[in-house]
Amino acid sequence: MNSVLIAIILIPIIEIYLFIKIGSQIGAFNTISLIFITAIIGVIYARHQGLNTLKSGFSQLVKNELPAYEMISGAAIAFAALLLIIPGFATDIIGFLLLFPLTRKIFLKKFSISKEFKNKTETDFIDGEYEDIKENEDDKKL
Repeated sequence: MNSVLIAIILIPIIEIYLFIKIGSQIGAFNTISLIFITAIIGVIYARHQGLNTLKSGFSQLVKNELPAYEMISGAAIAFAALLLIIPGFATDIIGFLLLFPLTRKIFLKKFSISKEFKNKTETDFIDGEYEDIKENEDDKKL
């Protein structure tokens, strides 16, 4: 089964379960307030981290270096902000983990495709030799 389809089904089930469990412990009003507070704090912190990543990317460009990590990190921060805006506790936890630089590096190393890409490109080459053949004037007339 497709992992995206499984995620689309499981994430709302987990969120509803957590809403019920946490709501029964702290009350409905407190649960709703907590959801709004985590969304607001998360978006503010995501903005802060995004600006820091943007500054770091510009400093890499000034040094004539490719800001590859900063671009990937910026995408992870944008995804974290999206997760924080979505109401739910599980998505908030993942979003906050993506916002902190230390845990973001761990996530990016875990889900990095660069290793797979390097391994694939190294094995997909076929060695061979070639020789330029110059055409004779007689062959052109035929």
